[in-house]
Amino acid sequence: MTDDESTLQHQIDSFVGAEAGPFLSWDTVNRAMIRHWCEAMGDTNPVYFDPDAAAAVGGKEGGVVAPATMMQAWTMTGYAGQHPPGSDTREGMPVMPVLNDAGYPGVVATNCEQEYFLPICEGDEISVSSIIEAISGLKKTALGAGYFITQLSDFFNQRGEKVGNMRFRVLKYKPAGSTG
Repeated sequence: MTDDESTLQHQIDSFVGAEAGPFLSWDTVNRAMIRHWCEAMGDTNPVYFDPDAAAAVGGKEGGVVAPATMMQAWTMTGYAGQHPPGSDTREGMPVMPVLNDAGYPGVVATNCEQEYFLPICEGDEISVSSIIEAISGLKKTALGAGYFITQLSDFFNQRGEKVGNMRFRVLKYKPAGSTG
């Protein structure tokens, strides 16, 4: 490992444990967005359309539940990359600009694991908080040399109940064959 690589590793390792959030949702969990998602995915599960079926799996009376896989969709930034008012203003993954500046501009998602604990119900307000769980040492990959960053995000409803979590890993890399 070169001195520059060692210095960069020490700098990025300082981001492990960095927390951000809560980031709020722009919209309340609603039937229209659930319907659009289900149509796009071809999912016809009745709990997403029928309040009686939803109640049988823990949904609120008179409402439907959202597909668990929509968990992240409720808290994503808007088109301009902004979170709604009241959200944390810190960078969700603060190590990313540091790696950009160090010459690692590429990014690719490598894997995502989700766990679901409670139904997300029509009318819920979802928020997310995250922590950088791990950053690897410099790895050589077919895409180029880079660092694997693992972020753990916890999703909550308006009652502070954890509805699920997501472990998301990206490779932040210098494209193979690039200079600099």
